[in-house]
This record gives sequence, structure tokens and C-alpha cells, in this order.
Amino acid sequence: MNRDAFFAAADALPAARLSDLLGEGGAVVVAPHPDDESLGCGALLREAVAAGRPVRIVFVSDGTGSHPNSQGYPADRLRALREGEAQAAMAALGVSSSQIEFLRLPDRAVPSSGDEAERASVAIANAAAKARAGVIFVTWRHDAHGDHQAAYAIARLAQRRRSARLFEYSIWGRGAELDREPEGPPLGWRLPSSKHRERKCAAILSHRSQVSRLIDDDPEGFLLPRAMIEDILARDELFLEMDP
Repeated sequence: MNRDAFFAAADALPAARLSDLLGEGGAVVVAPHPDDESLGCGALLREAVAAGRPVRIVFVSDGTGSHPNSQGYPADRLRALREGEAQAAMAALGVSSSQIEFLRLPDRAVPSSGDEAERASVAIANAAAKARAGVIFVTWRHDAHGDHQAAYAIARLAQRRRSARLFEYSIWGRGAELDREPEGPPLGWRLPSSKHRERKCAAILSHRSQVSRLIDDDPEGFLLPRAMIEDILARDELFLEMDP
């Protein structure tokens, strides 16, 4: 199934209630980098918090690959900046710092197997236990970013440890060249997100190093395209359950 047809079908998935996604428990969101959680799951997190459901956010990489040539923000300072931005983003959604965990695996080189991946999967499974979660949310297996694909592989390991459901959310699926065509048709749910758009926007914009020229001394530094942010905010959140 080609990409465009896949996402057209995904946009027509049934509208979800929170219980359709979470059952009776909480949620664990696995974010390869600080900002993925807000882009892909901001409305989900806000809805879960508003409903009194426990949530945990696990940030997989240290985020230091976004501006690798910055002199003003060497790796340690950039990591601290991005973790602070993540905490501010989650505060905008009502998530406290005690519900956040940073694994600090290397940005642009997150492993999909081996000892580090196994340890990361244990951390995710433990987060699921703390949130009384029977479901893990992670980036789509076909997202056009190696760290996103590795995070998916790690979450699959955690899923087996926890005997949990796994939902996938896409960040870099619609507009990027995929390594292979997705399986189809898509299965899963569409979470109506308009009522949480303002909070989700605030969370995204909290990642200032990713949405502005806050770091201005690296010509190769990453910047989220404004059009992409607007497109994400205009859409419902999609959660794919391709292996129910």
C-alpha cells in the first residue's frame, strides 16, 4: 500500500474515546527525541491527564544531535536545554516532572538491539508498571528517521516484557521518502484533537530550540518547518495498532 493511500485510510479510522486507547489504565509515551511526544501525542496526553489517568513519558535520546556544530551549546549544555524544554512542554499539558524519564541514549545513533536497547526496554516496561498502563505509544515503525525506528524496536521489546498493547504514532511519515511501503490497510484509531489544540500548540512551542533560531551558531541546526507544525495541529492524532 503506498504512503499516500495509507494515510488517507488512516485519517478515516474510527474516532476513539480514551478508553478505546487506554482501557482502564494509564499510558506510557515513548519519544525518540524531546518534541516527538508533543507533536504526536500532545492531545492524548492532555486528555489522559484531564481524565485523571496516570501517564509516563520516556525520552529515549539525549537530543544533542539537533545542533551538533554549535559552539554556544556543546553537548552537555544542549542536553540540559532540551530536557528543560521537554519539562516545560509537559507542564503545558499538565504532566509533572516526576512523570518524565530521560534515558539519554545517543541522538542519531539510538540502538535497536543489544544491551543498551534491552536496558531501555526495561525502563519503558517499568514506566508502564508505574502508570498501571497496558499500552505503550511509540513512533511508527516506518518513520523516516533511524532513531524513530529504533525507538519502535525498543518499545516492542518492552511490550513483550509487559504483555502490553502497542500503538504507533507517525511524525515523519506523511511527507518523507519511506524505506519501504507500509503494510495496509491501517488499523487503529483517530483521536479527535481540536479541543486540545491550544495546549498542544503551547507544548510544541515550548521546544524553543527546535521551533526557533534560539541556537543561531550552527547553520546545519535542525528547525521544525512551520508548515509541518500547522499541519500537525490541524489534524486529529492517529494511533496505529498494526499488531493487535
